[in-house]
Amino acid sequence: MINITMNTKGAVDHQTISGINSAYTHGAVSAQNIQSLNTRRPSGHPGAGMPRTNSPVCAPVSAPFPDRTPVQAQPAANPPRQTPPVPNAPVQTQTPGTVMQNLPSLLHPVQKGQKTALSASGPLTAVHARFGWNTTDPRCDVDVSAFLLGGDGKVLGDSWFVFYGQTQSPDGSAVFRTDGGTDREVISIDIGKLDPGVKKIVFVLTINDAFTHNLNFSMMKDAYIRIMDADGRTELTSFQMTEYYSNVISMMIGELYLHNGAWKFNAVGNGVARDLAGLCALYGVEVTN
Repeated sequence: MINITMNTKGAVDHQTISGINSAYTHGAVSAQNIQSLNTRRPSGHPGAGMPRTNSPVCAPVSAPFPDRTPVQAQPAANPPRQTPPVPNAPVQTQTPGTVMQNLPSLLHPVQKGQKTALSASGPLTAVHARFGWNTTDPRCDVDVSAFLLGGDGKVLGDSWFVFYGQTQSPDGSAVFRTDGGTDREVISIDIGKLDPGVKKIVFVLTINDAFTHNLNFSMMKDAYIRIMDADGRTELTSFQMTEYYSNVISMMIGELYLHNGAWKFNAVGNGVARDLAGLCALYGVEVTN
């Protein structure tokens, strides 16, 4: 049974995970609630106010897209004067309705698969994982989540993951928030509060309702994570994805892990064809039907 500490208490099950709502009402978490995650996002979230619909867990990612036959435009009586193309000009792939984010400068980037120590001017007491991305399809509504894992690669308990529907871990060490500034969303980790059983923290980007709308990561771009120090002013390391797959809907963009008493960062950049409910099952969160 999943006991997610939210505004009400109860078993976390397949039904309640997909219905965790914008008021953060604590209750039984189920796969159904994780998938729908309510009809409204919390204020300040990039997708605030967007309707949510339940999506089947096992729908194929590769289902064909609806017919998108373009409508033939009628030529104007007096066609506008054409501007000659600029050599080597960047191709604009933005779809109308897509809100584009200006990317911050990534000062200490690493490549996919690279592991690096998190060195700060003093003892590492806290870090802020900051996330951003752009999409080529306005239907791509992305969620950020973090799973706090033990040495066996599984969560310490059914409530040991944070996202916009559950904004804090049981020990208070991991806190999710939206950010209206440079980055879209932030998960802060207070290492001093972190349960000693936590050996790894995995950060995941998931496209909401991807199964329902036939969405996937080939419609994403510019996705990044940057790890900032306790003050949030100094970048310790960063990773920007360059590979986007059409057969996945969730990407493990990076992870923090404990090695010989020191925290390191691993630039993962790998994905799975699982929604948030599927990720819960992957990391050991018991979801009941």
